[in-house]
Amino acid sequence: MASTKGERTRRRIVERCAPVFNQRGYAGASMRDLVAATGLEKGGIYNHFDSKEALALAAFDHSVDLLGERLAAARASTDDAVDQLIAVAHAFEGWAREPAVPGGCPIMNTAIEADDTNPELHAHARDAMTRWHRLIGAIVKDGTAMAQLAPGTNPYELATVLTATLEGGLMLTRLHGNTAHMDRVVAHLVTYLEGLRP
Repeated sequence: MASTKGERTRRRIVERCAPVFNQRGYAGASMRDLVAATGLEKGGIYNHFDSKEALALAAFDHSVDLLGERLAAARASTDDAVDQLIAVAHAFEGWAREPAVPGGCPIMNTAIEADDTNPELHAHARDAMTRWHRLIGAIVKDGTAMAQLAPGTNPYELATVLTATLEGGLMLTRLHGNTAHMDRVVAHLVTYLEGLRP
């Protein structure tokens, strides 16, 4: 079904504002920044979004969807559970080098900024992380059932270890401007994950 002109404009606004929010944060992104990014006047933006917060939420969800597409593609690349988990790690390594949205991981950025300042954005970040944990948990549960992972591999523990380690690698990469940090993280995780084979 073809999209309407309004839907296309709305999508373009979200796509162009996503990097602004991911790099500057909700508080740091001014309407002047958003106008410059979209090429629209303030009123043109507000024709499609009730508020700056509504636009920030849509931009965050868009950024997370792009990350989710990479993770889904990584999982679909193989039927082996360990290889799927390794592919997820490599997907984050790829995000560190060529982010679909400039500015680092949108989940981490938003979780840190919105923790005490914006409950709605914070809830979106928490839900996005929960979906990522569930993806990892599903891989582990399926892999354990098919004897591709060692019996007793805990999906909750593994989800925490992977997300915390990969997010830390992204943070160090951004902080130092050096992907060697993420390379070390992924190399360590590959060794760790290979050790989970039965």
